[in-house]
This record gives sequence, structure tokens and C-alpha cells, in this order.
Amino acid sequence: MDWKLEDDRPIWTQLTEQLKRRIIAGVYPPGSKLPPVRELAAEAGVNPNTMQRALAQLEQDGLARADRTAGRLVTQDAEALEAVRTAQARVIVQRYLNEMAELGYSREEAGLLPQKEETI
Repeated sequence: MDWKLEDDRPIWTQLTEQLKRRIIAGVYPPGSKLPPVRELAAEAGVNPNTMQRALAQLEQDGLARADRTAGRLVTQDAEALEAVRTAQARVIVQRYLNEMAELGYSREEAGLLPQKEETI
């Protein structure tokens, strides 16, 4: 999974969001060890201090915990993981509905669009 960083928001918040997505998508399964800060920073092309801040936020959000001997581990709390997954899904759905509204679709129409591409 590539790191996608934009200039419109702080880098550490974008890193936190992308790490959360990797966790809820199973790239880093519950209970697994997260890669070291320097490895993640090099992979993302950011300063290790910036990555450290993102990982600290994951800990604060309850998605990871630091273990002195094992490094940083993904939480095994299934409820916390599902809550983050649901919150992410709501953000995506709301963004979709907002964009469809800009095109003139109602919520109902947006949900009824055919899945298959139609030729115009």
C-alpha cells in the first residue's frame, strides 16, 4: 500500500489516518507488531519524528500499544477496531453523498445508481 501525502493537511495526521486504514483493513492484523518507526518513516519518505507523532496518536486512539520488549503492537480490542472501521466508512459514505449532491442527485438516487458502467 503506497503512502499518499498531500500538502493541504499536516503530514502526521495523514500518516495516522493511513495507518488506521491499514490496521482496519488487516494489513497489520490485531495483536501484530507494527514496523519500527524508522522503517515506516523511510517507507513513507518522512522524518522519523513525524512518524513517531502519528504512531503516538494511534496509541492515544487505542489502536496500538507500546510494549517495552516487543515494540508497538496493534490492539486486539475487536470493538475498538470495528468502531474505527465504522467511523471511516461513514466518512467515505458522507463524502460520496456530498459529491453526488453536487451533481444534483438526492440521497436515494445516489444509492440506486447502477453498478455497471453505461456508455453515453
